[in-house]
Amino acid sequence: MKRQMVMVGFLQAQNCTNLAFSWRHPESRLDFMTADYYQEIGRILERGKFHMAFFDDRLAMPDRLGDDHVHAIEHGIRCVKMDPVAVLMAMGMATRQLGLGATASTTYFEPFHIARQFATVDLMTAGRAAWNVVTSLNDGEAFNMGRDEVLEHDSRYDRADEFMEVVLGHWDSWDDDALILDRASGRFGDGQKVRRLDHVGAHFKSRGPFTVPRSAQGHPVIIQAGASGRGRRFAGRWAEVIFAASHSLAQAQQAYAATKAEVASAGRDPERVKICNLVLPIVAASQAEAEDKFALIERLPLEVDTLSLLSEALNFDFASKGMDEVFSDAELRGMSGIQTIRDAVIRNSGKANPTVRDFAHFSGRGRADGAIVGDAKQVADRLEEMFTARACDGFVVSAAYVPGNYADFVDLVVPELQRRGLFQTDYAGATLRDNLGLGPAQQGDWRQPG
Repeated sequence: MKRQMVMVGFLQAQNCTNLAFSWRHPESRLDFMTADYYQEIGRILERGKFHMAFFDDRLAMPDRLGDDHVHAIEHGIRCVKMDPVAVLMAMGMATRQLGLGATASTTYFEPFHIARQFATVDLMTAGRAAWNVVTSLNDGEAFNMGRDEVLEHDSRYDRADEFMEVVLGHWDSWDDDALILDRASGRFGDGQKVRRLDHVGAHFKSRGPFTVPRSAQGHPVIIQAGASGRGRRFAGRWAEVIFAASHSLAQAQQAYAATKAEVASAGRDPERVKICNLVLPIVAASQAEAEDKFALIERLPLEVDTLSLLSEALNFDFASKGMDEVFSDAELRGMSGIQTIRDAVIRNSGKANPTVRDFAHFSGRGRADGAIVGDAKQVADRLEEMFTARACDGFVVSAAYVPGNYADFVDLVVPELQRRGLFQTDYAGATLRDNLGLGPAQQGDWRQPG
């Protein structure tokens, strides 16, 4: 069968997409605290045969800039953050085949809780659930969850590795045929086909038995987006869908090859792991119209958006330095958040010690940098180039205005990709695993050889 793209819609259960300025766009809906808002997006994505809608999340609003949250409230910078799993269920009730992914942190929750929550979503959506595994990255999240500071970068991943063992161990503890439900014999289930986990490790103790039977797809799909060396090793071991954010073809190809190599090093089949690159398509019936749309979008971001999101992502107060003041070696080493942002700024600026202004410019944080702007053919050409060059297996589609940006992509670009045979014209099956070409999860298939 010809290789085809995977498509994921990038969402947040809050007052914006991943772009903090999106609420300012005149065509964006502002009723983001209603079920109908998310259900309309879900129906649009399902009409476009998207494999999945995915909800990002953090456990704090951006309050690292100036050590204060007021700017986030005043400017609407990701300050409303509802529970993504609850929002996901509202979307699930309005769709039938669209996969449904949500973020939950391994840093602060307990494995049994996450295992039960996502296994329940998987049953309630007939095998369409996915869990985006994250390690929480800044002090604001730590303060909200009763900690004095965020865990060190690599320690977060050490904890996350064991977290995955516990979650997947619980998901594997029920056999597929454990339930009998035979009124005549009076047998509800086979007790020998449900096992206790009895896990005791460095970070967690969890006994079991688990309380949720397996779903039609076995268990939820695992998503991850680790891009640092330690994060990539984690993704290589556990993830079935990996999100990437490369801005050039060469960079994407390099990251793709390195990530697939990590998957192979973990004893897994790289072809069964889908790497999806983040894109922002601004599409219209003509190039001129698309450029007019983008001209409006470029006027929406504010400098405070960039500085706030940098402070959040790198766990460093960017208001503590002047715009043209350089970062010391110690300050750069102390950035404990998404270290790939720091590394990319150093690489792209050509400066070992960039300034705040360099971070604002070269990170692109809070702006629509790298958007693909054009008519349907032009946007499809760019996506086809990345896909066929083995820079990705598909795309995480972001939106600058909601829901119209998604609808433009579905109505204009999706038919062009389908015409070229690059994207599915219908869903392959009933579950998310079916549609991703992964097949049902088998018990123990996550365990490393030996």
